[in-house]
Amino acid sequence: MNSRSDATQQILDRLYEVVVSRREMRPDGSYVVALLDGGWEAIAAKIREESEELILAAKEESQDALAHEVADLFFHVWVMMASRGVQPNAVYAELARRFGVGGLEEKASRKQESGEDRT
Repeated sequence: MNSRSDATQQILDRLYEVVVSRREMRPDGSYVVALLDGGWEAIAAKIREESEELILAAKEESQDALAHEVADLFFHVWVMMASRGVQPNAVYAELARRFGVGGLEEKASRKQESGEDRT
């Protein structure tokens, strides 16, 4: 890993640590606490909303707006992961596993593993 990717991973890891800290410490006025208290539906609704905003930004807005929406989606995904106890390293490992594997090949392997028909 180069220093830029190390720094990126550190930012994502630190974000996750902050989210977990909010989950554990439950400070008054915390947006993360409000999302977690809203349960699965509240978190899922935010991810749906942020996904739609990301799609619209990609189609119609500036690169800065797109980057902003990606960051919003990452944040809300990290909240969902923290709510389920999924560590960022699990995501990094899955991305590393897929690296160098074509998307169609990777998708086909998931279908085979789950026993789905590939047609």
